[in-house]
Amino acid sequence: MGLNQSRIQPSESDLRYSSESTTTSENPIVMTHSRYKSWLPRHPEVHRAFIAVKVTQAIERRDRTSHSDNTEPLHHESVAKFSEAINVDPYMKNLFDEIFLQVNVDPKWADPNYVVKDFGTFLHILDIIVGEPPMYYMAKTGDGRTISDAVGAPMYLVFDMLSNTAAAYDLFRYRPFNEALKALLDSWGTYLQSPASSSTLHSKLGGMFSQEAMVDLVPYIKPLTFEQTYVCPDPSAENKGFDSWDAFFTRKLQPNARPIKSPDDNSLIYNGCESTTLRYKTNVKFHDTFWLKDQNYSLYDMLGGDKEIAKKFVGGTVYQAYLGDRDYHRWHCPVNGTIVKFHVLPGSYYAALPDDGSSGEDGIEKGDPHGALVRCQPWLTVSSTRSLVFIQADNPDIGLICFIAIGLAEVSTCEVTVCENQKVCAGQELGIFHFGGSGYALVFGPQAKITFEDAVGKAIEPHTHYWVNTIIGRVSQNP
Repeated sequence: MGLNQSRIQPSESDLRYSSESTTTSENPIVMTHSRYKSWLPRHPEVHRAFIAVKVTQAIERRDRTSHSDNTEPLHHESVAKFSEAINVDPYMKNLFDEIFLQVNVDPKWADPNYVVKDFGTFLHILDIIVGEPPMYYMAKTGDGRTISDAVGAPMYLVFDMLSNTAAAYDLFRYRPFNEALKALLDSWGTYLQSPASSSTLHSKLGGMFSQEAMVDLVPYIKPLTFEQTYVCPDPSAENKGFDSWDAFFTRKLQPNARPIKSPDDNSLIYNGCESTTLRYKTNVKFHDTFWLKDQNYSLYDMLGGDKEIAKKFVGGTVYQAYLGDRDYHRWHCPVNGTIVKFHVLPGSYYAALPDDGSSGEDGIEKGDPHGALVRCQPWLTVSSTRSLVFIQADNPDIGLICFIAIGLAEVSTCEVTVCENQKVCAGQELGIFHFGGSGYALVFGPQAKITFEDAVGKAIEPHTHYWVNTIIGRVSQNP
């Protein structure tokens, strides 16, 4: 659960943030409060507390299962299969050993008493994670104050520091590794769709409807309440009627919670996901490098090596945004049009571009090695598992669009819910992210001359959170 089981009060900064922030299409949230875009806990103390709890539990589990009179399996079935896949492949086993030699264990960034030091400990941590749903964790600050934060992607917290190594860059992109990992994630996904996974859907300490959780959620949905924003099968129930973690994670919007403005205006482009803008780039190339700071978009790689389709977008525009664990996780159509085709590209889950740590931006201390996966989001458009949905817009000035749903970290399913040749309207559901973190991108061809602005003409800005179905752009009429 956490390190402190007493009821806590939201911090003054949390209360100040939730009371001063507004969340309307015309007045979006500026996401300055979230450490590493909410994929990692905003409080480093919570991150350390989570790792400390899991390492402690893993050591206890290892000692317990090593006894001769033990009847408990050494590993969960899915973890045992993952372990076997690694151990029978010398290349993967050697790289995993290298990862634990290379991982940053500087006490400034990690508690030396609670470091994931070897493959055995790592496996026992996975055993624990695949048997429990995400929850809120508690920690103490240096001045003794109790704080809390959601750990919505627990497996990512374990992979986080490991991914920022040269060995992990090689291993985590290796197809056999990702096939083995996908089987593990699919098994956990089955658990997260079961009634057992609803154990943290309550209002008590550590629950997803606790006082602390609701304070964190307020900025994302204000001025609406949770029940006004989302369809709750039974609003009066302790779990609000969600019978599994995944049912809660993929909850639907109330019909009028995110209305489409000017549905008949085909010059408008709407936000496809409840998300925070990362950036938008013009004049994208067929082939380009995507390393480190530049991380340029490479259409050929983004679109899975399909030369003919990639050529249609050369010289066009890419808009990219990311979702946090508190966001709504269904994708909506950004324009009126017709589904041309779609397919899923397999990729990596935790691969990142290793670096020297944070550059010191966004209030994160320079050199902090956490969050390498977060810092290389543009690169994830070519490396991660993703769904490509091609939409022919009704407006010829927009033309063909590719909606890229990017599965990140725990996500093992990017589910498309539309059919080829289906007529779709702006704001209509296209698909669903299951289980974890995610992002998305819109790719436009060179004929689409887009001004990225909201309904009142204000420029769409990076690091700003916009509701799904919000106007994010307008296309000019071609002569």
